[in-house]
Amino acid sequence: MSEVRVDLHETESEKGVPDGLDQRKSPCPDRSNMELQGLSPPLSSPSAGPSPSPSASAESSGLLFLPWEILTHIASYLPAHCLINVLPQVCRTLSTVGEDTTAWQLRAQRLIGSRVRFPVGPRDDFDWPTSCLEMEQLITFWAGEVQQVGKQSEEEVDQVRLEERGQAAEENENEEGEEEARVGVAAQEVAYGADEGIEVVMEVENGEIHPVLVEDQMEQLRAGLEDRLEVDIAALIEDERMELNADVGPEAAHRDQNNVASPRHVNDRERAEMAQHQPSRSPSPPPALECITLPSSHIALVNSVLLLGGKGAVCATGSRDYDVKLWDLEEGSNGTLLHTLGRKGDFTSHQGWVWCLASEGPLLASGSFDSTVRLWDLEAGGTNRGLIRTGSAVLCLSCQNDVLLAGTFNKRINMYDTRAPEPLIKSVHLHGNAVMCLAADDTYIISGSEDCTVAVYDCRAMRALKKIKLSSYLSSMSYSGHEVWAGDKKGMLHSFSMQTGTLKVLSRFDVGHSALVTGVHKSAGSLYTCSTDKTVKIHIPSGPPRTLCTLCHAGVVHGLSVEAGIVAVSTGDDTVNIWRPRN
Repeated sequence: MSEVRVDLHETESEKGVPDGLDQRKSPCPDRSNMELQGLSPPLSSPSAGPSPSPSASAESSGLLFLPWEILTHIASYLPAHCLINVLPQVCRTLSTVGEDTTAWQLRAQRLIGSRVRFPVGPRDDFDWPTSCLEMEQLITFWAGEVQQVGKQSEEEVDQVRLEERGQAAEENENEEGEEEARVGVAAQEVAYGADEGIEVVMEVENGEIHPVLVEDQMEQLRAGLEDRLEVDIAALIEDERMELNADVGPEAAHRDQNNVASPRHVNDRERAEMAQHQPSRSPSPPPALECITLPSSHIALVNSVLLLGGKGAVCATGSRDYDVKLWDLEEGSNGTLLHTLGRKGDFTSHQGWVWCLASEGPLLASGSFDSTVRLWDLEAGGTNRGLIRTGSAVLCLSCQNDVLLAGTFNKRINMYDTRAPEPLIKSVHLHGNAVMCLAADDTYIISGSEDCTVAVYDCRAMRALKKIKLSSYLSSMSYSGHEVWAGDKKGMLHSFSMQTGTLKVLSRFDVGHSALVTGVHKSAGSLYTCSTDKTVKIHIPSGPPRTLCTLCHAGVVHGLSVEAGIVAVSTGDDTVNIWRPRN
C-alpha cells in the first residue's frame, strides 16, 4: 500500500507543481495560483521522499480549493458589508472577491430588477460596491420591515370589511388573503421583477409612524376579491330577506331585540367591541429603525436641518424664530439641546428667518433673510466665528473646503474665503431671477434659479460654461459622483450627468410628489426627497426611481438631511423628526 501512495504523490508532482513553490508562505494565494484552479498543493517537497498523500475528502474540503467561479458565486449570497469589511480581514484571496466589478453589477441588478436603468448617469468610475452596500441597507431599513408593518395593517382592514359583510364571507378570508398576495406579487413582477417589493406609505404624527393605505393601490389589489365576493354577498342578502319575511311582527321584533346573537345585531355588537378594544393605530417604527422627535425648543417653523460630524451624532436646525440650534442626538432618549448659537449680547442668532445651513469640517454656516451669513465654530461649542454681509436674502449655501458659496435673492452667486478678513472672492451673475439651489465640487458650481434655468460655472477658469432652460424652476439639488439630481416646483425630479464641466439632461421622473420639492439627497445607492405636499419619499436611484417608502406628515416638509443612515426631517411646525437605526 505504501508503494501506491508514493506513486500517487509522484503523479501529483509530475502534473506541473512548480519546484520551490512554498505554499506555507502563501496560505491565501492569488486567483492565478493552482489552488484556485481546483488543484491541491503538495504537502511536502518532492525531495522529502515518500509520504502519505491526503485523502480525497481532505483535498476538496477547503473553501479556497474551489474554482474561482464557484467561490464568487458563493460570495454573491453574502451581504455587501461582509464582502467589503469582513472578507478582506480573513486573507488576501478572499479580499479579491470584492474586486470583481461584474459580480457587483449582477448584485445591483438583482436588487433593483432588470427593467430599470442603473446607474442613471455615466458608468465610468462608478462605485459599485458602495452603491450595493447602500441599496441593501436602504431596503433593509425602509422596505422589508416597513412593508411588514403595512401588510399587517392591510390585513386588519380587510378583516373588518369582511366582518361587516357577514359571517359567511369570513369563511373565505384565508383564501382571499392568498389571492390578494398573488395579485400584489404579480403587479410587482411586472414593474421590477419577482424579488421586488411594493411601496408602503407611512404617516408620521407626534414622532410615530402610521401605515397609510393608498386607495388606488388597495383597489387594484382587491379588484379580484370584489368579484369573488359578489356572489357570496348576494346570497347573504337573499338569506337575510328570507329570514326577515319569516320573522315579522311585534313578537319577532321583541325576540330579536333580546337575542344578542341575532344576525341583525352582529355588526352592531362587533362595532361596539371594536370601539372598546380596537388597538392603537400607531404601530411602533419598524424594528430596524427608530423615530425620535427633538424636544420642542423653536417657537416658529423650522426651515432647515443639517446632520453634522460624519456620524449623524449632532444636528443643527435653523428656524423662522431667527435662531440656530445644535442638538446632541446621542444624549437622552429624544436628543438634547446643546446650544442656541449667537454672539454675546444678541438675543437671537440672526435678525431674520434662518433659511439654509451648510457645513465643512468644524465650520457651520447659516444663511438668513437678514442678508447675512454667520459662521460658527463647532469645535468651540458653536461660538461665533464671523459675519458675512451678502446684500440680499440668502436662499442656499454650499461649502467646499475653505470656500463658501451663497445663492441670493438678487440673482447672484457669491464666493467667499472663510479664512480671509475680506472674505468675498467673486460675485457672479448667471441667472435672471433668484438663485434657489446650489451644488458644487472643487471645480464646478451648478445652480438652479427661479428663471427656470440651470447653469454651470467653472471656478478655476472663472467663467460660465453652460446654461439649460427647463419648463419649471429647480428648488433643491444634490450632486454625487457624476450625477446631479434636482427637484422642481411641480414635484418632478430631474437627473443630469456631469462630466468634465459638461452638464447633460438625462431624464425627468414623476415619483409621486404633487408640489414643490424642498429637499433632495442623492448618494451612490440611495435617494431621499421631501416636498411641500407633506411627504418624504425614500427611493433607489434607478431610472425610473424605485420608491420604497413614503412618510406622510401633518404639515409641510421644509427640508431633510441624511448622514450615516440617519435621516433628519424639518416639518411644517416647530419639530424635527429623526429616523435612525436601532442600537
